[in-house]
Amino acid sequence: MRAGELLRRLDQRFLPPLVRALTGRDDPRPRLLGWVALASVGAVLLTAAWATGRPPVGDRTVGEVTRVGVGEGDSIPGYLRSAGDELAALPDPAPSASAGSTWALVSLAEYLPPERLAPVLGDVPVSAVFGRVPLPGRQTQIVRIPALRVPEDVRAGMVELADRKDREAADYRARGAELTGDTPQERELRGFYASGAEVAAVEAAAYRAGCSCVYAAVVRAEPARLRTVAARPGVRAVDPAPEIERLDRTVFTPPLPEQEDLVRPPADERLPTASSSPPTDRPVPTATPGGTVTSAPAPTAPTSPAGSGGATTAGPGPSGAGTSGPIDGHDSEPPP
Repeated sequence: MRAGELLRRLDQRFLPPLVRALTGRDDPRPRLLGWVALASVGAVLLTAAWATGRPPVGDRTVGEVTRVGVGEGDSIPGYLRSAGDELAALPDPAPSASAGSTWALVSLAEYLPPERLAPVLGDVPVSAVFGRVPLPGRQTQIVRIPALRVPEDVRAGMVELADRKDREAADYRARGAELTGDTPQERELRGFYASGAEVAAVEAAAYRAGCSCVYAAVVRAEPARLRTVAARPGVRAVDPAPEIERLDRTVFTPPLPEQEDLVRPPADERLPTASSSPPTDRPVPTATPGGTVTSAPAPTAPTSPAGSGGATTAGPGPSGAGTSGPIDGHDSEPPP
């Protein structure tokens, strides 16, 4: 009960007898009742002051992040076995249970185009899909596309990604054109910008064409339906996550289809190798620990963090590809 409501009720209970007692003349009982009421009101006022002085109870989940998937250096066979064992151990809810569904991360055995997702995922509710352009020998950005409707939302998300990648490529080219000197540092930076523009342009064209780029999905269903999905051809693993309380505070890091032994970033065979320190007064494209490409003061060499970081992560490289990772975008919870 709130302090204001408590005081209002106590006023209605004790103030009338208190007033009668304080205005009494001959009868000693009203005077005694008055002192009792006065003491009670004092105690109530002290209690209300203590209650209103307490700090408000906030969201206890603030700062807590749930991670589902793999991390750099993890064993892929070990992860697949663990996910399968956990899925098999999930208890089936009672027929009358109304909340028996659980979130799960579905990893695919190969990159699929939007049109091939529905037969694999079936009719389970989908929240988002993960993708990247599998460009041989190059690191490409891991992205997450909110997708309540498959394949419609996936195709629409790819069109938005294509537009963004076109802008990214143009930005890289503009930055490279600003470097007109012939010093080793500027030549090196021009190489980084040219590589970033090349990869972004290829990504834009692939997404606009509805490429075979999707390799994982976040779904929610009952254990029996999840096991049905896990048994379908093309599904590599279904990793259930009943521990998820809030989807917006969950980081999903599915393994890439080409990762078979250990989780490691794909090598970029055409990314220029830094041989000297670039000038610190010009930005260089780097991949942040979250995987999103930013322009930052130039380090001695482009960084290569693992792509299993925060909620909008990807891995290293001019376009932010990495080991695995969550994506660009926001999770959307499917209807129950």
